Amino acid sequence: MKETITAATKQAVTELLAAAKMKPGQLFVVGCSSSEIAGGVIGHASSMDCAEAVYEGIAPILAENGLYLCAQCCEHLNRAIIMEREAAEKYGYEIVCVVPQPKAGGSFATTVWKNMKDPVAVEEVEAHAGIDIGGTLIGMHLRRVAVPVRLSLNKIGEANILCARTRPKFIGGIRARYEDETER
Repeated sequence: MKETITAATKQAVTELLAAAKMKPGQLFVVGCSSSEIAGGVIGHASSMDCAEAVYEGIAPILAENGLYLCAQCCEHLNRAIIMEREAAEKYGYEIVCVVPQPKAGGSFATTVWKNMKDPVAVEEVEAHAGIDIGGTLIGMHLRRVAVPVRLSLNKIGEANILCARTRPKFIGGIRARYEDETER
C-alpha cells in the first residue's frame, strides 16, 4: 500500500506543478490526513506509514523544482505550517514555538519536521499552490486568488484530493488589459 500511496502522490504533485507553472523559491502547501488515506476519519486514525509515503512522493519533486514545502498541521495546532527556516525568513513569517506530534500536529507535519534540515513552525503562509489530501482545508494558506486544478486522479489511498494554484488579482475594469498568465 505504501508504494501505491507514494506513486499516486507523485503523480498528483507532478500534474499540479505542470498546471501551476511555479517558479523556484515559491511555496507549496500540503494538507494531509493520514487517517483519511488509510480509510479512517480525519483526526482519528493517524498513520505515520501513510504520512511517510506521501512525503516520499512530494519532497523529491518539490526539491527538484526548487520549491519550498509547507506542511499544514492539524486543528490541534490551529493549522500552523511547518517549513524550512530559510523559507520563513525569506517570506518574513514570524516563527512560533511548537513541535508537531502525530496527535497534535498530525503524522504528515511530524514526518516533515523530522526530514527537514532546519524546520520551524509559523502560523500562516500565502502559498502559490497546494494539495489538500483528505479534507484538511488548506485554503487559509493560499494566496488570495485560488484557482481549482483538476487532476487525472481524485484520491490518494481512500482520501479525496483537491488542488489549487493561485494567480494575481485582475483589477481595473473594462479598459484594463491583462497579460497572459502563462507568460509569468
